[in-house]
Formats: sequence, structure tokens, C-alpha cells
Amino acid sequence: MLKNIDMSSQEFLNEMEKTKQFTDKVCKQFGFVYHPNEDVKEGVLMGLARHKMLYGKRFCPCFMVVEDESGKPKSADDRICPCKPALEHEIPDEGKCHCGIFCTPEYAKANS
Repeated sequence: MLKNIDMSSQEFLNEMEKTKQFTDKVCKQFGFVYHPNEDVKEGVLMGLARHKMLYGKRFCPCFMVVEDESGKPKSADDRICPCKPALEHEIPDEGKCHCGIFCTPEYAKANS
């Protein structure tokens, strides 16, 4: 069942702030920077916050969320931010994760 989320509500704004703090920690922990395009960063942050409110986890907003055998939500590609494919392959090989929120400093500099 889908839940409507008022993106101007205080509940959503609070979740956005928590998500920003979470992604700040990911950047610091792994030495990443945000995508130089502010629209990419903001869009992914909003998607992560929305998924946290809808499903209780920060599923990658670029991939489908489906139900598992027991009816619980799960990412179709097992992608919970920061996802394993991004950490192990996408960022080291391409300079950014699939969604684009996390980048290497070199990628961000070359694409700003």
C-alpha cells in the first residue's frame, strides 16, 4: 500500500535532515564527495528520505522496491544506501555510484 507523503510537511523535512546527516557521514567515512550537480544530490536525498519514511530503510531511489516472500519491502537489486555495488565497483571503477549522489573527489572536479 502506498502512502502519500507531503514533501513540505515537518515530518518529511525532519527526515530530509536526518538523511543529509546520514549521507554526510557516508562521505566522511569513505572519502566521497557529493555530486557536483545540486539537482542530482537533492533528488537522491529526497528519494532516500521518502524511502525511509515509506519502508523504514534508505533503499536506493534508483531501483524498485518490491515485497519479499513474507511481504516485507526489499530492494529489487538489494540496494540499501550505501549499497555494496556502489562501494565495491561503481565508485572505484566509474567515479560515482549509480544514483550519482556519492562521487570521488576526482570525478566531482572533472564534472563540475
